[in-house]
Amino acid sequence: MQFVHSLKPRIEVKLAMKWTVIGYWGAYPEKGEATTAYLLEDQGFRLLIDCGSGALAQLQKYAAITDIDALILSHYHHDHIADVGPLQYARDIAKYLGGSAKPLPIYAHEMEPDKFKALDYNDATHAVSYKIGEPIEIGPFRLDFIRTVHPAPCAAMRITNGKRTIAYTADTSYIPELVPLSKEADLLVAECSLYKDQDGAPMGHMNSLDVGRLAKEAGVREVLLTHLPHYGRHEDLVNETATVFEGKISLAKSGWTWEAAE
Repeated sequence: MQFVHSLKPRIEVKLAMKWTVIGYWGAYPEKGEATTAYLLEDQGFRLLIDCGSGALAQLQKYAAITDIDALILSHYHHDHIADVGPLQYARDIAKYLGGSAKPLPIYAHEMEPDKFKALDYNDATHAVSYKIGEPIEIGPFRLDFIRTVHPAPCAAMRITNGKRTIAYTADTSYIPELVPLSKEADLLVAECSLYKDQDGAPMGHMNSLDVGRLAKEAGVREVLLTHLPHYGRHEDLVNETATVFEGKISLAKSGWTWEAAE
């Protein structure tokens, strides 16, 4: 079966572009929550972005597993893919419960070939490759990619529906290439794993001042701090970012949503 990079929305309805936080913790989920996962919706199309530990249980508060039209992965660290296996099982089981038998496309890079191949499962999910520097279309969205600086090969994404734009840093230390990727984005979803006095570069992560610098240089409208640490006061991350960037700054939390104004 051959898959193309362009998937059309299942339902032609006019709905605003919407981003929902499914999980936002780095490394492991806190009690009853999840690591990195986001749901992006537009025109009846549902794109899941990353699928970390605990994501599947949280996702079902906002959408049925069988209603997801596509999944895209930034990289293969466990806190971004841990629930891919349960998702594959769920889609497989749905075929036997009278649900949709349509295979779920999982978009990912092939820089770790064995992990990419594992995204194919029993005709329930199919691996679809994207390449850094080559735009693709998924439903109503166009996505552009750059490679980040992180211990595992990882892609940051610029996502647009032609009217609104979201930039997602995924996991990375600060690099100048993030600025054009994020240029004038309506929403910058930025990893903020560390506080201002911590150097994230050796670990491949950004601190609060890195995020502020990126947001300011890119001229974004709004920032969401995510991939949060398991210590300290998260409100300090907002205050520290605000010393550099004067726009709106929010902390990720389960169920946080951003919706584009029409």
